Amino acid sequence: KEKTPGIGHARCGRSHWGVRNGEKMPISTSKYRYVDCDPDLCIGCQICEYVCSYTKTGEYNSYRSRIRTVRVDEVLITAITCRTCENPPCVISCPQNALSQDVDTGIIHVDSQKCDACAWCVDACPFGAISINPATKLAEICDQCEELEEGPQCVLWCPKEALSLTTPEQQAQKARRELVKEEVVGPKRKE
Repeated sequence: KEKTPGIGHARCGRSHWGVRNGEKMPISTSKYRYVDCDPDLCIGCQICEYVCSYTKTGEYNSYRSRIRTVRVDEVLITAITCRTCENPPCVISCPQNALSQDVDTGIIHVDSQKCDACAWCVDACPFGAISINPATKLAEICDQCEELEEGPQCVLWCPKEALSLTTPEQQAQKARRELVKEEVVGPKRKE
C-alpha cells in the first residue's frame, strides 16, 4: 500500500496547536485518555522517563522511554507522550499497516511482524511522541502501561504530581474552573 510523501504534516483530529502559558504547543483533540503534563508543576527531573524505560525494558535508560521531558527555552519544562489522536496520523502514514488504534482506549499498537522501522510514524506524529528502538527496529509508543492494573507508571511515580491521565474534555473543564477562580479571586501568583 503506497502512502503519499509529506503526510508527516497531518493533523491530529480537527487541529493540533494551542497556546499554553504563552507558548504555542500541540494539543490533543481526541476523545481518548492520554498522559498530560502540567508545566507549572513539572521540574524536569526525568523520573517519568526512567520509570517508563524500566517498566518497558527493564533498564533505566531515558532513550528507551515512551515519554519525553522537553525544555522549551529555560522557562518551560513539560513531558510529551502519545496523545491518542482521533484519526491518528501515525496509523494513517504507516506504509506497512503496522500500527493500529484500539477503538475503546485509543492506544496505538505496533505489530512487530509488520513494522520495518521506516519511521514514517515518527515524522507523522505532531507531538514527537514516537521513537524507533535501534535494537529491535520497532516503533515505540506509549501504551499507558495498559498491561498494569495501576496504569501509567510515569503518573504514579511523578514526585510533583505533574502528570495525569486525562481527556481533552477533562482538561477543558479544569481550564474553565481555573478561569472562573481567576475572575472571582484574582490571578494565580507564581511562587
